[in-house]
Amino acid sequence: MELARALSKRVSCELVTFGSVAGERWEGRLRIRVLRPVGHLSGHPARPIAPSLPSAIGHADIVHVHHLRSPASVLAAITARARGIPTAVTDHGLQGFPAGLVSRLFDRFLLVSRYSATELGAPSGRTRIILGGADLERYRPDPAVRRRGVLFVGRLTPHKGVDVLIRALPADAPLTIVGTEGHDGQLPERDYPVLLRSLAARRQVRFLGAVDDETLALLYRTAAVVVVPSVERTCYGRTVAVSELLGLVALEAMASGTPVIASRTGGLPEVVRDGVTGYLVEPGDESALHDRISQVLAEPMTAAALGRNAREWATEALSWDSCADRCLAAYEELTSDAAPRF
Repeated sequence: MELARALSKRVSCELVTFGSVAGERWEGRLRIRVLRPVGHLSGHPARPIAPSLPSAIGHADIVHVHHLRSPASVLAAITARARGIPTAVTDHGLQGFPAGLVSRLFDRFLLVSRYSATELGAPSGRTRIILGGADLERYRPDPAVRRRGVLFVGRLTPHKGVDVLIRALPADAPLTIVGTEGHDGQLPERDYPVLLRSLAARRQVRFLGAVDDETLALLYRTAAVVVVPSVERTCYGRTVAVSELLGLVALEAMASGTPVIASRTGGLPEVVRDGVTGYLVEPGDESALHDRISQVLAEPMTAAALGRNAREWATEALSWDSCADRCLAAYEELTSDAAPRF
């Protein structure tokens, strides 16, 4: 949605998505069309089966799909190929469908990180890195507010490493946790939220659950530091097959002028500049995480400098407008049309 909004400032753009009620609406110059699927492969919401999709995209000059392995993406790509429409794909980590069977359907892989490209085995000649973005107006620093404490934003699932963060938390540091519980029905993972509350029992930890956009933006700009503690091996001994492809939480925090402490895993090192916009620690290293949190909280001048650098980096390269620019540059490689319709 954010990328489509940014694209619509520059070109005619239509977002085709899926929902229980079909319809269409306009948001400024962006046309949003909702198709009603007849079902979902394996019951997964990102795998809609929508026979009406081909007719919805037949007018496009370029088709850019999201999720390489989704049946809707495959159907859209086949339709585009049959009609001579150039195609691009951005994958967000959806597991399942063998990528090799469909990779030839796409002219460009517009991926969010070099790590993502490696995980997918994307062909280098057809791959461009577009990163992601943050809304620089919604997520912005406020010099007038007092920053305090540690903030985590994300799903409460074992691979996010929230247990590591709670264990690493300095004794006097308050921690705010934003996010909903995961839906893994297997034991012991399904009891992970219980474990987190047990670990938090004698610490200054508050669980807010899901919050609205306005509240989230306020939390970002009032936190002293945002921590993204994702792990490669969970507390239950399970190896994480695909780690953070990029880390949008880190981008939103940096846009808010907030330092980020992140695990050195996945695509996070591509956006968090160690010692410049925050710090990187090895995944699962509670001691190193404790030391870095303590440092940021104890050195407000250092934290402020990291936050300024973070905002500058976000403004320079990590906004949705800059992400849209990278997409448009890739689209222009595929067509000579001066005013394409996507």
